[in-house]
Amino acid sequence: MPTAPAAAPRPARYVEHVMGMPISLALRGRHTSDERARAAWADALAVLREADRVFSTYRPDSVISRLGRGELDERDCPPEVREVLAVGEAARRDSDGAFDVRRAGRLDPSGVVKGWAVERAAAALVTVPDTDFCLSAGGDLTCRTLHPDDAPWRIGVEDPRDPGRLVAVIPIRTGAVATSGAAHRAAHVVDARTGLPPSGLGSVTVIAPSLTVADVDATAAYALGPDAAGWLAARGRTGLVVAADGVTTVVG
Repeated sequence: MPTAPAAAPRPARYVEHVMGMPISLALRGRHTSDERARAAWADALAVLREADRVFSTYRPDSVISRLGRGELDERDCPPEVREVLAVGEAARRDSDGAFDVRRAGRLDPSGVVKGWAVERAAAALVTVPDTDFCLSAGGDLTCRTLHPDDAPWRIGVEDPRDPGRLVAVIPIRTGAVATSGAAHRAAHVVDARTGLPPSGLGSVTVIAPSLTVADVDATAAYALGPDAAGWLAARGRTGLVVAADGVTTVVG
């Protein structure tokens, strides 16, 4: 009598605190809780810890802190520092200065680093065969679904007025989602031209193939305040803008 095929491993979830935020990973498919899965998770975390060592603005010994104090020149920094600063400079130009990693005499590329670092960390998960993943950092995430018949990942978008509620659920197979707002960290994003937080805006969510792009554009759009939806539309992005009064605008 033929034997039944082995059941696929149950989906597995991993959580670790890195870069000052919870990092979570969901795996489904062939490798979820075995040595291959655990090794990939360890490699992803190592990438994030290295990003924290280089870019943390809270660590006085980080490369970015030393660069900001003038103790290092950009030419003395690892190449990833120049890569991140180049992304930040492009975002400054594209947003007419609303997004800027240099503001009030301080160097802070945090608006680039999270999405950029998580996207780099996900490279360790891409190598795991026959396995879907969703890697999330503080609500920004990148995911992969290999088989077209498999269910998409369902990504909830919080209501910025009440984070216990959702204003939307985004089904996504392979790609990235990033949200910028003040629900969890009040007024941490400002319009660099004025130094003030945007008015009339609750949150901005962007969907893109790249988490670096999604994260930077969500932050820049949020900094632009009332111009967020129009700016995203002009860039051909897909997203959701939630006004301070809860009214939602779908872009793309």
